[in-house]
Amino acid sequence: MRHLTALPDLTDLSDVANLSDVTVALVPEATTGTVPLVGYLVLAPAGTQPAQLSELLSGRGATPTVAPAPPAAAPAPAGQGIVVDTEERTVRVDGELLRLTYLEFELLAHLAGHPHRVYTREQLVTTIWGYGPVGDQRTVDVHVARLRRKLGAAYRERIVTVRRVGYKYVP
Repeated sequence: MRHLTALPDLTDLSDVANLSDVTVALVPEATTGTVPLVGYLVLAPAGTQPAQLSELLSGRGATPTVAPAPPAAAPAPAGQGIVVDTEERTVRVDGELLRLTYLEFELLAHLAGHPHRVYTREQLVTTIWGYGPVGDQRTVDVHVARLRRKLGAAYRERIVTVRRVGYKYVP
């Protein structure tokens, strides 16, 4: 695939055949009577014929479709470990519902959503609490301690302290 440094004028699509190895192109503003395509991406497989592209861009033939979203990762089966459901905002430990405060849930969901990544206390305050680091960062330590207590002896070691840095989640 080659990258375009200047956008071609696609108002006349007769020259699209020369772009057959381009799979992504930005389209300039469309002319009157067509669908405005300012800032949209056009994804076309290599070898797409100019007639097919012109029909797509003018809105006369093929209707643009949105590719289906990839299937969501299936949560771990109930009864096996820690399951964080961000849509329902619930956490289950070995199938049992865990009662967490808003900030405890946010903290666990964030750490579990980025396993093995180390976060400083300042980063966690900014991300979870929503404000910049102010004074003592012990509030993160207190919430982590409460979270570990609620996770129980079998799972408290999943939240690892990285000395003099912060915390990470290890599944």
